[in-house]
Amino acid sequence: MAIRRMDNVLIVVEDLDAVIAFFVELGMELEGKGPVEGPWVERVIGVSDVRQDVAMLRIPGAPGRIELAQFHQPAAIRAEPKVAPANTLGIRRVMFAVDDIDEVVARLRGHGAELVGEVVRFEDIYRLCYLRGPEGIIVGLAEELG
Repeated sequence: MAIRRMDNVLIVVEDLDAVIAFFVELGMELEGKGPVEGPWVERVIGVSDVRQDVAMLRIPGAPGRIELAQFHQPAAIRAEPKVAPANTLGIRRVMFAVDDIDEVVARLRGHGAELVGEVVRFEDIYRLCYLRGPEGIIVGLAEELG
């Protein structure tokens, strides 16, 4: 048996609407948003008395989704500093291929994003950068050259 695909990555957030707006500006589409609660979710995530709102975003015309969850009950727990450095254990970023890195950086800055380092060139293959968006979420951008 083999893995068929990676379906989504979950990011737990405090301000669901701000993070949705950030990823929509990046170019993702909101697939759906709504409350999730009840025994089935409590059993699958191993947390009791859950009340949350969940949003699913997708990449238009391509595989890959990001699921966002805002917990109303129980309250979300911060496991690391909000602005964690790149060498912190755990998932550090989600990388997206883009057509024009400068244009995407400019648009995301309108949503409070800041470059983590610089836009750099990797040989004659890519231009790359990391941006820190709302709630410290880091996205990587890769523009293929040539």
